[in-house]
Amino acid sequence: MSEDDPHIHLDSKGIPVGANVRNMLAGTFGLAADAPQVVTTGCGRQVPYAMTSPRPESVTCLPCREYGRQQHLAFAEILEHRVRLEDGSLHTGGGRAQQHRDLARRFGSKP
Repeated sequence: MSEDDPHIHLDSKGIPVGANVRNMLAGTFGLAADAPQVVTTGCGRQVPYAMTSPRPESVTCLPCREYGRQQHLAFAEILEHRVRLEDGSLHTGGGRAQQHRDLARRFGSKP
């Protein structure tokens, strides 16, 4: 932990896809991208990647927790109401939307 900032933050990308993308690339092409050394967080700070977590229970920075709550609620809304498949049919994404609402609720609770 840093002496200046002992908090665990949330990467500003909000919805973590980095590990999934790295795993897909590694599995498909045998390529593995390195994780970034420093990331911008939900509260706007630049911190080492090691000082971030996508798990709500691990994030101790209150502005990052609020950022995560807002991001997951917005993503749930997109999944539930705006996802259209290539053939033009509407896909509600209900199960995934509920998972993101649950994550938003966990980010909204006290650490």
